[in-house]
Amino acid sequence: MRKLVSSVMAVAALLAFGSASAQEVVLVGVSGPLTGPQASEGKDNENGARMAVDELNSAGTMIAGKNVTFKLVSQDDQADPRIGVQVAQKLVDAKVTAVLGPYNSGVAIPASRLYQNAGIPMLSVASNPALTLQGFTEVFRIGASDGQLGGAMANFAIDTLKAKTAAVMDDRSAYGQGVAEEFMSVAKARGLKIIDQQYTNGQAVDFKGVLSQIKATNPDVIFYGGYASQSGPLVKQMRQLGLRAKLLGGDGICTSDMAKIAGPAATNAYCSQGGVSLDKTPAGSAFLKKYKTTFNVDTQVYGVSYYDGMKLLADAMVKAGTTSDRAKIGAQLTKSAYTGVAGEYSFDAHHDLKSSATTVYTFKDGAVVTYGN
Repeated sequence: MRKLVSSVMAVAALLAFGSASAQEVVLVGVSGPLTGPQASEGKDNENGARMAVDELNSAGTMIAGKNVTFKLVSQDDQADPRIGVQVAQKLVDAKVTAVLGPYNSGVAIPASRLYQNAGIPMLSVASNPALTLQGFTEVFRIGASDGQLGGAMANFAIDTLKAKTAAVMDDRSAYGQGVAEEFMSVAKARGLKIIDQQYTNGQAVDFKGVLSQIKATNPDVIFYGGYASQSGPLVKQMRQLGLRAKLLGGDGICTSDMAKIAGPAATNAYCSQGGVSLDKTPAGSAFLKKYKTTFNVDTQVYGVSYYDGMKLLADAMVKAGTTSDRAKIGAQLTKSAYTGVAGEYSFDAHHDLKSSATTVYTFKDGAVVTYGN
């Protein structure tokens, strides 16, 4: 009898252990440019998400009474809208619970329709206002919009640099065009005169012809809507041609790549980025230190937003009590009030951040530094 009782207790203990240790794997997609000119930004975003996943898994996350293990499913969209749509279909077919990305507005806008149709929450830093104006219930912007980024640089040009005239260039991408238009909108409203407007493309490396035309107008500032792979050569050629204008841009040029490519030519270049200056807060400083220790490189622009985005997703799943009911997860995201490293994550009716701080940066000794430091 004693042996029977012992056997029953042993079986019960094993069953209890098995229940407590049951693991559920939750797949989270990441879409971004992991190769090509913007690979450093894409890898930075992936690294931020991976750091958050490692922390969540190490700490042990319980959702609806189950131990959860998060797993990233990363896909390279090459910053190409056509490939981005293919990637979106792959992630839908992989049955991911949610997606972090895409990074580029030109990719995010067409890909968002697939995620919306599949009912998969998509958290993106893509800044073109058109992304969230589609009215999709599953699309959330976790970074600043073009209006905030471009507007911040127009105000900076007027209030801090005392600029009276500006030339504007953009790379014709959804991001570049969008942020340039928002810069011009605020600039014109506040009396900053736009005296020239030029266009280029995301593959250009020689800007001397366009810059020669701009030089003839002698602007105080040049705003460039595009990415660091072009803004680095652009500002070097500005100095070679003797342009006195200061270069301004949005978050697309706010990278250490820009600082390294341009070198000393970037001394009078400035950019705006969503979120607080990380080196100004204890949480931000800790993030910067851990990121550098973990990956042996400095973070670029939005690694911290993908880190926060992953933690925000996990928080929404915990509060919704599910890892599989995407509708409930999306509904929880809609009413979120989450404090991350980069700022507060709470969404308005369009699923834009209700409040997104913007910080102005400049470039010094091959690094991005907060303006005024």
